[in-house]
Amino acid sequence: MDVSTPDAATLSSDLTVLAARLVRLVRREHAPSAGVRVLSILDELGPQSVTTLAQADRCSQPTMTGQVRQLAEQGWVAKQPHPADARSSLVALTDGGRAELERVRQLSAALVSGRLARRTDLTTDDLATAVAVLQAVLEPTTEGNV
Repeated sequence: MDVSTPDAATLSSDLTVLAARLVRLVRREHAPSAGVRVLSILDELGPQSVTTLAQADRCSQPTMTGQVRQLAEQGWVAKQPHPADARSSLVALTDGGRAELERVRQLSAALVSGRLARRTDLTTDDLATAVAVLQAVLEPTTEGNV
C-alpha cells in the first residue's frame, strides 16, 4: 500500500473541509448577510414555506420569519399563495432578489478568480475538474439521497 497517496475517505474529508473554508473566506471578504443564504436556498429549491426555509437553513421558524420580513422589505422576496394550502403562503425570489444574489456571486467569483490568477501552477482544466467534482457531490443520487 502506498501511504503517500491519500485514500478516498481522506480526500473526501479534505474536500469537505476546504469547501467550508472557501465559503468562510468569501464571507469574511465581502460579508454577505444571512439573508443571502435564504436567497440562495430559494434559488436552489424554488418557492418555499417559511417552515421549509427554516429547516433548510437550520434555524428556528421565528428567526426565518424575521429574515423573510427583512428580505421582503428590501424587495428581494415576495409571498405568494400556496397552491396546495390556501391557509399558507410560499416565499419566492423577486427579480431584485435574483439581482442581489447575482451581485454577491460575482463578488465571490472575483475573489476566487483573483486568488487563482496568482497560482500559475493551476490551469482552467484544474478549475473545471474541481467544479465537476463539487457538482457531482451535490447532485442527488438516483436513490433520492441528497
